[in-house]
Amino acid sequence: MLGAHQLESKAARLTSLLIDGILAIDAGGITSALSLPEQKKIEAVLLTHHHFDHTRDLVTLAANAGYCWQGQLVVYALRHTLDVVTQCLLDGKMYINFLEYPTADKPTLVLEAIEPHSRKSIAGYDVLAVPAKHSVPAVGYQITSPDGTSLFFTGDTTVGISDQWHHISPQLLIIEVSGSNKYGEQLKKFGHLDASLLKEELLRFRRLKGHLPRVIVVHIGNPLEPEIGEEVAQ
Repeated sequence: MLGAHQLESKAARLTSLLIDGILAIDAGGITSALSLPEQKKIEAVLLTHHHFDHTRDLVTLAANAGYCWQGQLVVYALRHTLDVVTQCLLDGKMYINFLEYPTADKPTLVLEAIEPHSRKSIAGYDVLAVPAKHSVPAVGYQITSPDGTSLFFTGDTTVGISDQWHHISPQLLIIEVSGSNKYGEQLKKFGHLDASLLKEELLRFRRLKGHLPRVIVVHIGNPLEPEIGEEVAQ
């Protein structure tokens, strides 16, 4: 877990996960969490959606890969996500266009669109993209390793992610709780969960599957973290 918060500080990073050192999910806090040798091992990045706190380090990771070891990374996401990232983050206006550097024939970043409910083998893992409820087009990912171990990361999501439970069977569920219960209506409006909303989604999982996987909560609102922790524990 490279980053699990909404805001960045000395003690907290933006959302990023790294599986076995080679497959990253979201790029909010990759380069600030990893050494250059660790970054060099990354083969692919999965994006859940285009918001800045989930995509920012695509630029810094690409810069390190392009300048330091002339590597190439494949970025997977919905077509909508890739279009926004290309237009707003990788357009070459603020920094080098790593979709064309060092050459258009062999760029540092290669973008590959995925479809909801599609399966793809990526970096040796079975990856299933599952639609997620959010304020913009988004997907979560179920990642299954060759030995059958699996996790599902929802990305940013809100009430209704439970509509997708029948598509997945993870041993680990990584899901968001962005704020405390007193902000529930506002969180729903912006496509997020609080602890009470999460409880209802998890109850639907248990009714459907007969059990609950281990659950890890991320995308935590930093100023409310103690309050969120107490509510999740309840």
